[in-house]
Amino acid sequence: MLIDMYMSDDNKPIGWWLKEVDRLLEQSFEEVLAADGLNRRQWQILNAAREDAPIAVTLAPFLSGGPDELASFTAPLVERGWLDGDRLTPDGATALEQLTGKVHAQRLRVTNGIVDAEYLQTIDVLRRMAANLGHEAGTSAGPGHDAGTAVTAGRKPGMAARAGNGSAA
Repeated sequence: MLIDMYMSDDNKPIGWWLKEVDRLLEQSFEEVLAADGLNRRQWQILNAAREDAPIAVTLAPFLSGGPDELASFTAPLVERGWLDGDRLTPDGATALEQLTGKVHAQRLRVTNGIVDAEYLQTIDVLRRMAANLGHEAGTSAGPGHDAGTAVTAGRKPGMAARAGNGSAA
């Protein structure tokens, strides 16, 4: 059986790869956003501010420290004039549009060499594994998360540019 096979350095179990990819995604997106004085949570907050739900509700899966933790991320955005309560200001919307281009470019780098079918199959397998572990279908994995969407605009033929407005990657 596949899960019983020997796990060499190049053939580690899925849990190891999930954590490694998550770590590398976090690191790479932090680096992209740091150039603009932001972190990934602030990126998620800007995206969440476009939605109808309160930011605290949308970001609940990512926050464990309560209102003070959220305020530590939102205060710099308010100071920049990008956020007013739970809503983007016009300057915030402009900044988000510019940042979206940078994040999109990073997503293209992350998925370089991965064709649409591979990406979608990977998402499907992970979704089914999550369901096997108790994840309820239809619940959000984070703000604006729609990992199953693939768009080919702006990619080499046969390559997917992942859509979504900025959560996970």
